[in-house]
Amino acid sequence: MTDSVLIDIEKLRVGMFIQLSVNWIRHPFATSSFRITTPEQIRMLRDSGILSVRYIPSKSTLAEDFQQQAAQTDDVPGDQKRQPSPPAGQDEALSEERDPIEQRVASMRHCMKRHREAALAYDRLAAGSVHQPQHAREQADDLVHSCVQELLGREPCAIRLLACRAEEGAAAHAVNVMILALLLARALGQDAPGLQRVGLAALLHDIGKVEMPLHIAQPGAPLAPADLHRYQAHVGESVAMGQRMGLPSDVLIAIAHHHEFADGSGYPLRLVAEDLTCEGQILALVNRYDRLCNPLQGQAALTPHEAVSQLYSQQRSCFDSAVLGAFIRMMGVYPPGSLVQLVDGRYALVIRVEPSYPLRPWVQVYDEEAPGLELDLALHPQLGIHRSLRPSQLPPQVLQALVPQERICYYFERTTNHPDVEGPE
Repeated sequence: MTDSVLIDIEKLRVGMFIQLSVNWIRHPFATSSFRITTPEQIRMLRDSGILSVRYIPSKSTLAEDFQQQAAQTDDVPGDQKRQPSPPAGQDEALSEERDPIEQRVASMRHCMKRHREAALAYDRLAAGSVHQPQHAREQADDLVHSCVQELLGREPCAIRLLACRAEEGAAAHAVNVMILALLLARALGQDAPGLQRVGLAALLHDIGKVEMPLHIAQPGAPLAPADLHRYQAHVGESVAMGQRMGLPSDVLIAIAHHHEFADGSGYPLRLVAEDLTCEGQILALVNRYDRLCNPLQGQAALTPHEAVSQLYSQQRSCFDSAVLGAFIRMMGVYPPGSLVQLVDGRYALVIRVEPSYPLRPWVQVYDEEAPGLELDLALHPQLGIHRSLRPSQLPPQVLQALVPQERICYYFERTTNHPDVEGPE
């Protein structure tokens, strides 16, 4: 933006419209361009380690006298500086303008906080599962119960893309599978006790890996035959660990089925559809999807759009048709994390999908003049997605701007009310 001014972070004031030049993984806000509405947002920017930002005077709401005063009082301690009030008559307009942004920021922060809390909880219970299996069971029950209760209070839910680091590994996978399995089970009509069972099986499906060497449990390269056999044994070891935890039999059965496929091509028992429980088929499908997006053994990661396409076109016989159909409807044609090109030629990253608008997700657009620009395509009928892209099809600078995260991770959040938008396509 041609009228922007680079300013020190300590000069920020409520009312300033700012533009951040760092990747969205480095800050907790839903967009990189926004108006500061609370002192808390300034504190969050400082805590993020950001030293300077672009200030856009033409989009700011600082009163002129306050701008002059702020320029003259930079040596006054921050807690003694008077925060400006919006010009008279603008309070309601500003409130209407900033509320959606504040809501998006709060929702993003909540999703990130809940996902990280869940990952930390998994790490703790996994570390104690060998010597204190009953305590680990209690921790798992509590974590799943809290997610189920939050999920039941949101009808319906949108799926939100999060930024996760590669080192979160086993915990991120366990939480991802749990979140998607819970959403899919609810879409299939499971009640609260059913969701608890599915969530518990999903969270603990790989718990048997805790006693395996890391290079086998989380392999970064293809495994030799002996190590591959040891890796596949994690299914039985996860069931055995679940037994020591005192898990119910239906949860243990679902864990035992998480690598079995309906066509008999899975392992360890090569079961077929009629042998599998609904919970086991949910778990097997979600686990497979996450491993396509976040692979092991040095395999190339697929984009979420590619992963869903492969599940439908190449692996359809592996899954129950009703379960696979519900999953595709839930994730949308372009699941969060998909790279796309809009009909106007711009590149974008899908960051959120709502079940009512599967072809019109929320996207983060690559726009040099408005870094971090987010668009809800349900509110922009003139725009749409032209095609899905592979990372190699994007210019390097665009890829770095849109995809700084190292893993595909998800959480759920409340859907947006679109009172003036026509129904889904």
